[in-house]
Amino acid sequence: MKTTKLLFMLIAMISLQVVSQQKNAPIIDRDIFFGNPEISAGQLSPDGNWISFQKEYNGIMNIWVKKFDEPFEKARPLTNNERPLGGYFWTYDSKYILFVKDNKGDENYNVYAVDPKDKAVKETGVPVFKNLSPMKDVRVMIYQVSRKDPNIMMVGINDRDKAWHDLYKLNIATGKLDLLFENKNRITGWNFDWDEKARLAYRTNEEGFSEILRVDGDNKFTKIYETNLQEKAHIAGWNKDNTKTYLVSNKGDVNFSTLYSFDDQTEKIEKIESDQKNKVDFGGMLIDDNTREVLYTSYIYDKRERDWKNKEWGEMYKYLQSKFKGKEIGFTSFTKDYKQMLIYVSSDQSASETYYFNRDTKKLIHQYTPRPRLKEVEQYLAKMESISFKSSDGLEIPGYLTIPYGAKKENLPLVVLVHGGPKGPRDYWGYNSYAQMLANRGYAVLQPNFRASGGYGKSFLNAGDREWGKKMQDDITWGVKHLVAEGIVDKKRVAIMGGSYGGYATLAGLAFTPEVYTCGVDIVGPSNLFTLLESIPAYWESFRKSLYEMTGDPETEEGRKLIREASPLFSVDKITKPLLIIQGANDPRVKQAESDQIVVSMRDSGKEVEYLLADDEGHGFRKPNNQMAMWVTTEKFLAKHLGGRYQETMSEEVAKRLGEITQDVSKVVYKKAKAIKVAAALPTLSNDLKEGTFGYDIKIAVQGQNIPMQSTRTIKKEGLQWVIKDVSTSAMGNSEDVVYLENMIPVKRIIIQGGQTTEVVYAPKKVSVTMMGKTKDFPVDSALLTSGAGYDMLIARFPLTEGYTTSFYNLDVMTQKLKIMKLEVVGKEEGNWKVKIVNVENEKEETILMIDGSKKMATYLEQVVPAMGNAKIISTLK
Repeated sequence: MKTTKLLFMLIAMISLQVVSQQKNAPIIDRDIFFGNPEISAGQLSPDGNWISFQKEYNGIMNIWVKKFDEPFEKARPLTNNERPLGGYFWTYDSKYILFVKDNKGDENYNVYAVDPKDKAVKETGVPVFKNLSPMKDVRVMIYQVSRKDPNIMMVGINDRDKAWHDLYKLNIATGKLDLLFENKNRITGWNFDWDEKARLAYRTNEEGFSEILRVDGDNKFTKIYETNLQEKAHIAGWNKDNTKTYLVSNKGDVNFSTLYSFDDQTEKIEKIESDQKNKVDFGGMLIDDNTREVLYTSYIYDKRERDWKNKEWGEMYKYLQSKFKGKEIGFTSFTKDYKQMLIYVSSDQSASETYYFNRDTKKLIHQYTPRPRLKEVEQYLAKMESISFKSSDGLEIPGYLTIPYGAKKENLPLVVLVHGGPKGPRDYWGYNSYAQMLANRGYAVLQPNFRASGGYGKSFLNAGDREWGKKMQDDITWGVKHLVAEGIVDKKRVAIMGGSYGGYATLAGLAFTPEVYTCGVDIVGPSNLFTLLESIPAYWESFRKSLYEMTGDPETEEGRKLIREASPLFSVDKITKPLLIIQGANDPRVKQAESDQIVVSMRDSGKEVEYLLADDEGHGFRKPNNQMAMWVTTEKFLAKHLGGRYQETMSEEVAKRLGEITQDVSKVVYKKAKAIKVAAALPTLSNDLKEGTFGYDIKIAVQGQNIPMQSTRTIKKEGLQWVIKDVSTSAMGNSEDVVYLENMIPVKRIIIQGGQTTEVVYAPKKVSVTMMGKTKDFPVDSALLTSGAGYDMLIARFPLTEGYTTSFYNLDVMTQKLKIMKLEVVGKEEGNWKVKIVNVENEKEETILMIDGSKKMATYLEQVVPAMGNAKIISTLK
């Protein structure tokens, strides 16, 4: 009891010390930092007649649109997505807005189109938008959007081979996809010239080296440039007369990436420019698509600096700087003539604002402030300053330090905030919601740009190779030591926090240098580099060798030794400080298993660990209630261990969501999926179908919305075959699903939806799917059941007795994967048989059927579809 009292007294004393250091700074509501902005991501349409932006609709940021001269209050929503979008843009003719979205954070992006002039549908409140790539488990890459024919896009789709993207021409109006190139050459991307010709291609060879190929004809390529695993190169554009490219490269003895002129025919290369200060890489360039003139080049030191090549644009930028002194100014969108634009202004201690600017008239009109509540309290935001320090081997490490508003730079609690990547990304100067939130709660925040961070030259970038948990970690540790030595930080109150690689660094910090830290917050960080490398997405195949270069090659004894030494999971016994772990269940990069493993290991070792797991997130939390719930826990965790301030209040929605994602660590299990033996064959099904017509009421419940549908089933005998046809209608469009049976065995299935026709042919030991002109075969040596029209009628002819179980394959047509389904007859309810069918690899995918034994069909069907945001589809026989 005395020990407990002393602990609370100590925490209270530390908290009082933090408060005394922040005399005039109020606790800023976390919703101001992480709630949905009122308006964001504004874009001018290319013709200048519209402004699109993102704004909350049904609790999620969605796309809205208004005419240019209308007030924002007159805007109307165009989308009703259940999670934040991956991005959006206008077609060049201003006819469509295109956007990409994934499923619950899985990063399998489809491309959608919506006409901003269309009227809203009553059921959804938004216009009908079209999925231009209606395929599951594919990641669509957008290579080029035409200016000459704005209805055409060039896209890559990895439907045939998950590792490599085939090249398609996509008609936006019709959704028609034309295959241009079947990628069996390890092509990773394409570059189109001013004539919109696919002039160059990027390729990764078997050694992991990157190649730039000249396209000499159909499936004819000539390698014209190559970089190894330690070098980088890309094409930044084409010159005015379309004869040469702008090449950015650090090949050879070049340390800082440089801008070159490169002739793709003669392979002649000439230097244009590099950093005159010899400190950083070439940063970027802006090219006017009309004049084809380079407007500026840029370099990022502590802050961005632009070198204006066009005098008129340079004068314009000086004019804007005179209006927004001390602020960063950036360009968000232009009209097609580059005379009108939206710009944003921001700084480390201010809320960003967006303005309209006319280059001819110099008219400057405020459009919106994304976070007006942040604007009201920006006088309390903390200053971010540039710092540098030496690491264990003397390497100079740059970074940023944020000191709480009103606090003295002495004896402060510290949160080391480690960025992700690790190879390439870096932290930048400016407003950072994480840093400001932590500073407001009383913590100094260190953001080190450790070795392997991008922008500081090739040597600095590659210095992190095979140094995970070693010198890369030293760069972070020595940053803490530097601040302690300077008297800025209290060495007894230091936390480490980060996402992705930053999450790994958190785990590594607690495992390899436990004496440095008081606690840690790991957000989607890998704990076991073996399982991380085993489970990378298929479309990462092109840089698998680069990953091995960074971490160690698991195929060699030396590499396996490096990987084991660098994996925090195998040093859990050394962790002595509390850990909070935050994970998205659908993360395709750092799988849930990475967090489950270390939670179980820490728990079983008697270590202190907390765990948040969101079933609707991927690589990081994006939905506002999830973000808020994460910060409630993070604040409380840090306050408990470092003594900072903590906002106790939260909304009912956030409290509810926090309860849902907080895991009982005593119940967390890490297990690999067990192999399920599929039945050799289906039971013999009675061939006693009868012709008839049946109607169904269908309701799709997803993200708080209920979408009604109607479906009609017809059963006809055509020769020796039974034909079962389901036709569904709704405000969102119509679809057909037709299954052909012989002796109750499926022989063919036809699906018509969204203008696309898919054919499935069932043959002995093989199923073939033809989609978009391509056929793919699947060998099947065990029981298989179609999930198409009449699915329930086939199930109704199984031996329905309580406790009966079996398993079978089911072909998911959209993902083109064979799934193993487990069937169980639960028992009878109100005279009907209750049958439960579950996907063995994803138990959230579940179907419940209530089978009428006399009618031999389902009177009620309830299906949960994870790929649709855990949508629940309920069908009821009329």
